[in-house]
Formats: sequence, structure tokens, C-alpha cells
Amino acid sequence: MAKILMITGDFVEDYENMVPFQALLAMGHEVDAVCPGKRKNETIATCIHDFEGQQTYTEKRGHNFTLNANFDDVAASDYDALYLPGGRAPEYLRLDSKVLAIVKAFMASNKPVAAICHGAQLLTAANVIEGKKVSAYPACAPEVRLAGAEYVELQMDEAITDGKLVTAPAWPAHPAMLKQLVALL
Repeated sequence: MAKILMITGDFVEDYENMVPFQALLAMGHEVDAVCPGKRKNETIATCIHDFEGQQTYTEKRGHNFTLNANFDDVAASDYDALYLPGGRAPEYLRLDSKVLAIVKAFMASNKPVAAICHGAQLLTAANVIEGKKVSAYPACAPEVRLAGAEYVELQMDEAITDGKLVTAPAWPAHPAMLKQLVALL
């Protein structure tokens, strides 16, 4: 089974953090969930984004999520794949040079990488998606295009794979995204 790194942080989208973490563990994979500035057994706060008929998603406080590994100990070479959940966490995680170095290392080594929703902000900030077909939450489309990728508009329950990169617009795409990621493992 694969060893997967998940880079997460405070106010990550709850479902995009919890569901893939638990599903990949249930499939027998090892998943290390890490956050810059936090250690194993510390928690992050999650938020729940929902589509309730307004012009954008709504946000509510989610669960506390316990990290199971130390960010400072992470080396991309120790992992088979990378998973980047969305929510608000990528907005500030993309300012961390070590996070970006990890994303670059995974992409340079052609290991599977999955990003959902605003997780694409880490891909754009790392400047690793030029020429790729990438989906993300629609609000991230300008960033994806500015990074030189082709933004692919999908239904909220769809995902797309381009080489070893799997991307999806939002948490309703978990089945499609996880199926495509696992196929790459």
C-alpha cells in the first residue's frame, strides 16, 4: 500500500480533509496529516463549506482534526503521493516556502498529486502546473490560468487526471477524485 502525505491547516474544508484521510486509511494506505507550525497530536480547526443557494459557498465551523505526523520531519522522498485539501488553509499555506518546496518535489519526481477545491492554490503558488489541465473551485480559475494551466470546468462531483495530477472542484467529487488517485498508486 502507498504512503501518502496530506498537507493541511486551520480552516481546511472539513469534508475535504476528513473524508479522503479516512477513506485512504480504510483502503489500507498510510496517510500522514501535517501542518506547518503544528506537531503530531495537535489539532487544527476545520470549516464546512456548503452550497445553499447564495452566490458563493457558506462557511461554518467544523470539527477539530488531530494531526498524526510532524511537518518538520517531512521529506517528499519518503512518500508515494501527495494530497492537498481545500478550504481556507491553502490561502496561507501557499506562503510557506517549505510547503511549496514539498509540492515542487512531488511534481518534479512525477509522483501522484491530488488537489481539491482551493488546494489548487498550492499548485499555482508552487508554479508547477504550466501546460496541465486543472480543475479547482471556480473562484480559483483565474489563478490556475495565470499559472499557465488550462482551467477545466467540471461538475462539482467530477475530477480530472492529467498525467499524475488529479484535481477536482469541491468535496462532492470525492468518489471520482479518490478513484482516480488510487488508480495512479
